[in-house]
Amino acid sequence: MDRQILAILQELIKADLRLTDTQLGLLSGLAFAIFYATLGIPVARLADRFNRKNIVAISLALWSMMTAAGGLAANFGQLLAARIGVGIGEAGSSPPSHSIIADLYPPNERAGAMGIFSLGVVLGAALGTTIGGLVASSYGWRNAMFVIGLPGVVLAVIVWLFVVEPRRGLSDPARAPDAPGTPMPGLAAGFASLGRSAPAVHLVIAVTLTSMIGYGLTAWGPSYMQRTLGISVRDIALYVALPGGVFGVISAVGGGRIADRLARGRGLYAQSLMVAVFKLVALPFMLGFYLIDQPMLAIGSYWLSVLFANSYLGPTFALIQGLAPLRMRALWAAITLLVINLIGLGAGPTLVGVLSDALRPQFGADSLRWALCVFAAITPWAIFHYWRAGVLLRRAAA
Repeated sequence: MDRQILAILQELIKADLRLTDTQLGLLSGLAFAIFYATLGIPVARLADRFNRKNIVAISLALWSMMTAAGGLAANFGQLLAARIGVGIGEAGSSPPSHSIIADLYPPNERAGAMGIFSLGVVLGAALGTTIGGLVASSYGWRNAMFVIGLPGVVLAVIVWLFVVEPRRGLSDPARAPDAPGTPMPGLAAGFASLGRSAPAVHLVIAVTLTSMIGYGLTAWGPSYMQRTLGISVRDIALYVALPGGVFGVISAVGGGRIADRLARGRGLYAQSLMVAVFKLVALPFMLGFYLIDQPMLAIGSYWLSVLFANSYLGPTFALIQGLAPLRMRALWAAITLLVINLIGLGAGPTLVGVLSDALRPQFGADSLRWALCVFAAITPWAIFHYWRAGVLLRRAAA
């Protein structure tokens, strides 16, 4: 919610602070991603050594307070500083969380668990849009930032007090942990070990491309609906985001469950192939959202794309954690997130904004529509890498 709240507020912020699309893209993209991605590496090293749930709690408190601080911004520079603070805080979330989940669930149940964890992305985007849109439409965008940000501080206390820190390697009894006193692998060793795993490399490329497309489309979706389809902030919050969240939950949880069944019946390789097929099915509906002028039909096409497209999160991260050495799980997660977020989150929203401004002289008010179409059309590239990862995993298992 703290990351996606900006999407529904962009048009209000743009009018209030007199920003360009490029500046809006920087706020939700590159400026956020640089700190979020790069700081994930040192946080992961801490998570591979120390108590992971405490790192998550501290990070949650920080990014929640910085989200609320964004509501006090009087200009682009101040809002930029607040969003950088959110990125710094969020850097401490995913690497230790992935590591904890990998210790709690065996390989043939891990995709389902990661799918449930990925609901943070799905429900965060939906609830951030819904709550933020409703509050902003009645009380302004600044109060929406306060409402979304401050409850996270309370949740941080709950995480600190009640979340359990599992023993490392708990769910991988066949992979014995290193003996006490064994030196921790260094950062270079982490990059080298991931680079030596061809399936992992293809998975990282696939999820990076998918994230770049997804972050770009998600960051600008509400603005597109307001500018081109003529849907109000309140109606997006009530009638688009909530059903979209339901379809996203079905996709994330269902995708994880299907992936677990495929792993038990056919092998882990089938999970990557499943994602490739689902992404292929989602593609025409994704494009339809931007090419259909009738609002209700366009929104229906959007919901159908979400139903299939969000299934990738659980299987992808579960496969990467399954390939990672035990003492490098948080580090592999951080390396993956470094690439995903520098390229995906950093480039996605930013490039959509730049492309929209560049296309404005030719397409006018429709410039954002065509910028988003260009991004959606990159999807087959990601599909190829999911397919290739599945092929390599199948060969390795033979």
